[in-house]
Amino acid sequence: MIQQKNGVLSFYFQSNLLLRIFLGLVLGAICGIVFQNASGAIEFLKPFGDLFVRLLKMIMVPVIVCTLIVGTSSISPSHLGKVGVKIILFYMFTSLFSIIIGLSVGSVLSPGLGLELAQGAGVAKEANAPTLVEILLAIIPTNPFESIAKGDVLPTICFCIFFGIALAFSRDSKKEEISKAADTVFAFFEGMSDVMFRIVGWIMQYAPIGVFALIFIVFSKNGAQAFGPLLSVTVSVYVGLVLQVVLVYCVICLIFKLSPIIFLKKVRKPMITAFVTRSSGATIPVSMETLEKDMGVPRSIFGFTIPVGATLNMDGTTIYLGVCAIFIANIVGVPLDFSAQLTIVLTAVLASIGTAGVPGAGAIMLLMVLESVGLKVEAGSVVAVAYGMILGIDAILDMGRTSMNVVGDVAGSLVVGKMEGKLDEKVWQS
Repeated sequence: MIQQKNGVLSFYFQSNLLLRIFLGLVLGAICGIVFQNASGAIEFLKPFGDLFVRLLKMIMVPVIVCTLIVGTSSISPSHLGKVGVKIILFYMFTSLFSIIIGLSVGSVLSPGLGLELAQGAGVAKEANAPTLVEILLAIIPTNPFESIAKGDVLPTICFCIFFGIALAFSRDSKKEEISKAADTVFAFFEGMSDVMFRIVGWIMQYAPIGVFALIFIVFSKNGAQAFGPLLSVTVSVYVGLVLQVVLVYCVICLIFKLSPIIFLKKVRKPMITAFVTRSSGATIPVSMETLEKDMGVPRSIFGFTIPVGATLNMDGTTIYLGVCAIFIANIVGVPLDFSAQLTIVLTAVLASIGTAGVPGAGAIMLLMVLESVGLKVEAGSVVAVAYGMILGIDAILDMGRTSMNVVGDVAGSLVVGKMEGKLDEKVWQS
């Protein structure tokens, strides 16, 4: 294979992706302010931004289907004993609180409120608010293939979870022909997931260009007033992350008679590692080492809970989803009532299953959440422009949310170890 050692393309693809996206945001903002109301430049760049939005929408449903099926079917039912049930309930419980915290912080701090972006074609309109019963019933698809084809998020998620659980039981069957056939199905979806990850990687390589185009249009039409909302949404996300630690993890530690001070002190290593690397997967060895050597949790516990957490637990990301959904709704001028916020809660918690390892998972999940409440990310719409603004600062937000995801994994492993009576108190207190 011949590699080009020098040149613009070589430098582009070898440099850090998140840094490139952030530079796309900065350069887009600067150029947009310099070239105010440059209609020619806006018309030229608009297709590049629209292309990025269409690429993301193209991959959304395939990513949901493949990652959810693989994520749920990869946990053997024979291993879902007391430890499995407890850790899954813990992750679902903390994810529920994290999205509530995210929505609450977004509602109180109201990032983006008052910013009026110049509108393009296809601006999302507020849908008629469904009742609670309608929301819950709508989760169950009458035709899953129709839901997948239409891109209906919640019904698709529901069907894929059912399919994945059934596949897990089939893989665990004592009948060899059934387990062998199920393993073949699992291998197919696992291979499909790898293909989807590769496509997502290609799309994200284009992200800096798409972000530059979207942000240029924002600042060219709206000027420097767009800077404030980006700062406000960043502050709001990090306030939510701090509240998650204080109100959820520390309180849980107190409930199980574990010192929150000791926990915060000992969780620093995996937390900082995740913050710097922005990768839950890369932090798994550090988390395991911390649990065993610093906290006294046995391998029989964290050997199961940490890998499951890397698949199921996304507390930091769900906080991000809540804040960003409020931010975009404020910009569009579409208030999110109780039913819409409940839909966000359900979508965020269910979508967190299996998507933690997906490159650009936060951006894809935000797209899913917005679609689920009727904020359609259509090319040229205000929703798409606001979404591009969020993606432009995704590097900053991703550090915090990934760090919080890992802290949740460690907290869950610690609590389950304590509940099972297998926590080494001497190591914990040392």
